[in-house]
Amino acid sequence: MDAQGRGRADDVDPADQWVLNPNTGEYELRLGPSAPQSGVPAPRRPRSSEAVPPARGRNEARGRTEAPGRSRPETPGRAVPPPRRRRGAPEEPLPGRRGRRPAKKASKGRKILLWTGGTMAFVLVAGAGAAYFYIEHLNNNIASVSDDGASTGGFSKDKAINILLIGTDKRTGKGNANYGDAGSVGHADTTILLHVSKDRSNATALSIPRDLITDVPDCPTTQEDGTQKIIPGTQQVRFNTSLGQDGRTPSCTMRTVTELTGVKPDNFMVADFNAVKTLTSAVGGVEVCVGKDLDDPDSHLKLSKGMHTIEGEQALAFVRTRHAVGFGGDLSRIGLQQQFLSALMRKLKSNDTLTSPSKMLDLAEAGTKALTVDSQLDSISKLKDLGLELGKLNTKNLTFTTVPVIDNPAEKVKATVVLNESTAPQVFDMIKNDVSFTAVKEQKKKEAAAVAARLKGTKAPASDVRVRILNGGAVAGSAQETLSWLQNEEGVTKSENAGNAPAPLAKTTLEYAPDQADQARRLAGLMGLSGSAMKPGKSVTNDQGLPAMTLTLGKDFEGAGVSLTAPTKAPEGVQKSTADKVECAK
Repeated sequence: MDAQGRGRADDVDPADQWVLNPNTGEYELRLGPSAPQSGVPAPRRPRSSEAVPPARGRNEARGRTEAPGRSRPETPGRAVPPPRRRRGAPEEPLPGRRGRRPAKKASKGRKILLWTGGTMAFVLVAGAGAAYFYIEHLNNNIASVSDDGASTGGFSKDKAINILLIGTDKRTGKGNANYGDAGSVGHADTTILLHVSKDRSNATALSIPRDLITDVPDCPTTQEDGTQKIIPGTQQVRFNTSLGQDGRTPSCTMRTVTELTGVKPDNFMVADFNAVKTLTSAVGGVEVCVGKDLDDPDSHLKLSKGMHTIEGEQALAFVRTRHAVGFGGDLSRIGLQQQFLSALMRKLKSNDTLTSPSKMLDLAEAGTKALTVDSQLDSISKLKDLGLELGKLNTKNLTFTTVPVIDNPAEKVKATVVLNESTAPQVFDMIKNDVSFTAVKEQKKKEAAAVAARLKGTKAPASDVRVRILNGGAVAGSAQETLSWLQNEEGVTKSENAGNAPAPLAKTTLEYAPDQADQARRLAGLMGLSGSAMKPGKSVTNDQGLPAMTLTLGKDFEGAGVSLTAPTKAPEGVQKSTADKVECAK
């Protein structure tokens, strides 16, 4: 059937129903019969003495009036548009215009555009009502619980964002009862504090070990009947007991994180086993790398070495396994989970997902059903706003790290961990002060470039270098040893021993005035000093009353002529992980 249902499917292109009205210069939809029609001669041209009634065009027939200021073009011999001709038949020439080139027919591309444009407009208008009901449906999917005043009150678009992500070990849901402790109350099995910088340029995902010994504070908690109950805190217990234990809700985990890190989260999201299964299936699986064959009967994971696309039950087994990777403990599993989340983020931001309406709908359905959020994130609108903020982040600038810990010294059989007090406070301070790990890397690169530039440029002759040498922590006699070496072997004759420095230094430094930069570059080359050892500052007066530089030998000084340049890259084996890189589980 054709577009009008009259049985000429082999002869009629639906786009041909849009025709040009020569009186208006616009395309209009002609709904006349589509059966073959013969051409009808145009009306007889009137004599000049005859009055011509106004032509009744299609606009007038449909009760439309012309736009103000628009006059219809006069078409000689054709006061009304002719009847449709059969497709393929030549156009009848107009009287008085025989032999002239026929009007150019609209291109097929133009017709397709008109047809699809009209259809799309209809779909959008017709779908608007359905979209409203679908959004309401998604809103009804969302489960939320009170934050009990433990949050900042919700994220802000003009501030850094801190989201607490909690994965519980609750076994509710189809097929989950067979995993481990079927009666678990739902502890904080996996916890990540996601910090996104104020300018959205970088982020840090800080994993908190479940077996970390910490204090859980008193937690005001909203009960099912709306009343509040204060659940007493406990001292020196596993972090994972901040949720589920004694009726604690996610707001209590939020308070525990604040006490531990000094960072007050804006919002929380809680996911159970089903979240891992449904989200990975919604995006068609995520690709992970396995550095060796894995076989863990406890988590039901069995994967051969190489790349794998995992989803559903297999994805859940992947994030739960610990006996098959690393040292077989929770810290090894954290690394695996970070690898999985990186893979999931890459898939979520890939064109394969973003350009697939079906995947996006499945993702919206799965996400709203799988997550429990705080009361500040209890609608699609709020989640959308958060998603738009997180979407500004480039995955290569998302760094995964873990709270620095050490084995619990109070245990003979190591089962728990405690904070590494020498490094953990620095990590917490970086997040509190919105200094993300990737930002530090970029800043260090800029600083390194600026420092390296101090070594570039002209160098003064060794005989023009004036320097006073101080011992600032090196072995006794180092200043005299260096003086002798510079004067006798390197030609720096305008040098002198100035004794001991006022205070010891860890690193050797060379301070110089701006107009001594060429002297400083020469001495740095002789001493093997790095750009960071060169300290632009001011000169001092030597024994001859002339301006001189100050070379202070620090504790790192190993002898005259021994280079003091530090390594330019980290030692092999130091592990770093960012979300844009594929890491293999081992």
